[in-house]
Amino acid sequence: MIFKKNNHIIALGAFLTLLTLAHVLILQQLSPRVVLEELYYIPIFWGALRFGLKGALLTYLFASLLYMPFFFGTWSLTYLDLVDRALHLLFSALFAFLAGLFVERVKRQQKELERNRYLANLGHVAATIVHDLKNPLITILGFARRIREGKGNIDTAAEAITESAQNMQKVVYNVLDFSKPVQQELKDEDLRNVIRQASGSCMAKAEEKGVNLSVDIPDLPITVATDSFNMQRALINPINNAIEASGKGQHVRIALVARKRLVAITVKDYGSGMDSETVENIFFPFYSKKSSGTGLGMAIAKKIIDGHQGRIIIKSQTGKGTEVLIGLPVRSAGHKL
Repeated sequence: MIFKKNNHIIALGAFLTLLTLAHVLILQQLSPRVVLEELYYIPIFWGALRFGLKGALLTYLFASLLYMPFFFGTWSLTYLDLVDRALHLLFSALFAFLAGLFVERVKRQQKELERNRYLANLGHVAATIVHDLKNPLITILGFARRIREGKGNIDTAAEAITESAQNMQKVVYNVLDFSKPVQQELKDEDLRNVIRQASGSCMAKAEEKGVNLSVDIPDLPITVATDSFNMQRALINPINNAIEASGKGQHVRIALVARKRLVAITVKDYGSGMDSETVENIFFPFYSKKSSGTGLGMAIAKKIIDGHQGRIIIKSQTGKGTEVLIGLPVRSAGHKL
C-alpha cells in the first residue's frame, strides 16, 4: 500500500515516539538500550527516502528532540555516558545528511535518465514515422512525375499512388490510435465469433503464403463482456505476425479455452521465432525489426487487452516459433471495469 505524504509523516512520528518510550523504559539496561539507539537510523532513512534531504534532517531534529530527556538520563551520568550519547547524536546527524544527499542524488539521476530516455524515444518515434512516410511519398512523387511527363500506363500509376497513399494513411491512423485512449464499448459477445472474424480477416494472407491457419474453439458459446471490433484488432496483429513468421506449409493454430474465471486465447506458430531482445521490447511503441510497419501493432493490441482487464504474454524462441497467450476475465457487460 502506498502511503500518502501525511500518512508517512504520522507514521514517522509514531515510530520515533514509541522508540523513545521504549528507550526510556529500559534506561538502566545497557544492551537493549544500545540496540534501541541504533534503531533511530531507521526513521531517519525512511524520512530521506520519502522526502529527501529536507525530510531526513527534519526527522533527525524531531528524533533529537524526543531523545533530549534521555540524553541527560539520570543524575548518575558518567563522562563516558555523556560522550557516548553525544556521539550518537552527531553520527545520527551525519547519517541524516548523507542519506538525504544520496537519495536526492539518486532521484536527480532517475529524472535525468527518464528525460534522456524520453528524448531518445521521441527521436526514435520521429525517425520511424519519417521512414514509414518517406517511402510511399517517394512512390507517389515518382508516378506523379511520370504521369505529368506522359510516360507509362496511367492506370498502373494511379494504382501505385492509391496504394502508397493508403499505406501513409495506415501509418497516420496507427499513430493516432496509439496516442489517444481506446474507447471500449463492452457488450456480451460470443468470443468464438470474434475469433472467427479475426482469423477470417487473416485467411487471405495465410493462403497467399501457403500457411495452414486453423481455429480450435469449443462447441458451446463463450459469452464475455468485450468490445468486438477492438478485440478483433487486438487479435489480427498477432495472427498476422504468426503468418509472416511462418514458411510455406507451416501451421498457425488459434485456440480458445474457457475456464471458470478466465478465458484463454492462444496464437501459436512454428516459424522463425524471436530473440529475447525482441520479446522484451515487443510492446514498446515503434519498436520493430521489420523493414515495414510502424511497430505500433502489438502496443495497440496490449492497450486494447489492458482495457478489458486482460493480460497478454509472449513466449518465443529463435527458430522454434512463438506463442501469444491472451487471458481475459469472465465478466458480463453490466460489470464495471
